[in-house]
Amino acid sequence: MVVVVGESLVDVVIDTDGVTEETPGGSPLNVAVGLARLDVPATLVTQVGHDERGGMVVHHVEASDVAIVAAPTATGRTSTAIARIDAAGLARYEFDLEWSLPRQELPPCRALHVGSLGTALEPGRESVLDLVEQAVARELFVSYDANLRESFVDDAERTWREVRSLAARCTLVKLSDEDADLLAPGTDPDDVARTLLAGERTGMVLLTRGAKGATAFWTTGTVSASPRPVEVVDTVGAGDAFMAGTLAQLADADAFRSGLSSDPAVLERLVGGAVEVAAVTCERRGANPPRRHDLPPGWPA
Repeated sequence: MVVVVGESLVDVVIDTDGVTEETPGGSPLNVAVGLARLDVPATLVTQVGHDERGGMVVHHVEASDVAIVAAPTATGRTSTAIARIDAAGLARYEFDLEWSLPRQELPPCRALHVGSLGTALEPGRESVLDLVEQAVARELFVSYDANLRESFVDDAERTWREVRSLAARCTLVKLSDEDADLLAPGTDPDDVARTLLAGERTGMVLLTRGAKGATAFWTTGTVSASPRPVEVVDTVGAGDAFMAGTLAQLADADAFRSGLSSDPAVLERLVGGAVEVAAVTCERRGANPPRRHDLPPGWPA
C-alpha cells in the first residue's frame, strides 16, 4: 500500500468557450486515484471541508477504491483551483486553498508519496515533513513531486532551499521543466535535476517536459521517452498521472523493497510507461487518469 499525503480540492475548469465544470482534484489526490486505478492500493491523507464540494471529493476518492483519512478544514470549506484552459489545452490556475493538516501517524505502508502545495504551505507543511521523517526512520521508499505554482513562490531562493532539503530525504524526485524554471530561473532544467540527484537518499530524478516527454536521471546515466501523437483535450492532471504511472510500475517490480534499477532498458520502459499514462489523461477532460484496461495491451512494454 502507498500512502499519499497532500491537498485535495475541487478543480473549477473553464474552457475556451467559457463552459465551467467542477471536478475533484489536487495533485496528491490525483496521484492516489491514479495508483488505485492501476491496481495499487492507496491511502490518501488530506483535508476537506464539511460542504458539498467536500462530499464530492470524498465520493470521488472512495469510488476509485482509495482509502481516505480526511482532517476537516478550519473554515469548513473545501479548497478550490480555477483552471482556465487555453486553445492548446494548457491550464493556468488560481487557488483558494487552506492547508492546516494536523500531525499524523504514518499508517503501515510500502511507500510514501508527498508533493505539490501540501509540501509548501504552512502550517500543514510541517505535518507532511514529519510524515517524511517517520518514513525515513522506517527506511521506506519516499517519492516527492515538487509541482510548484508560481503564485505560491514569493521567494525563489527560499523555495529552492526548501525543495532541495525535502528532496534529499526522498528516494525518487519528480519535477517539471516549469518547476525548474521557477526554482532556478535561467538554469538548464537538466542541471536542476542533477542538483537534486545529489540528495543523500535520492536514487532518481524524473524531469517532465510537457509534450516533449520526460527524462530519468540516475547516478550513471539518463534515459528519455516521448509521447505518441496525442489529441489534447486538456493537460489537467497529466503530471499527476505520470507520477502514478511511475509508482505503479515500481510497485509491480517490487522496487519499493528491492530498490531502483539502474538498467537503462528497464528505466526507458519505466519512463515510457509513465508518459503513456499521462498521454491518455491528456485525451480526457480534467484529471481523469486511466485504469489498466484503458492502456495498451502489455503496458508498459
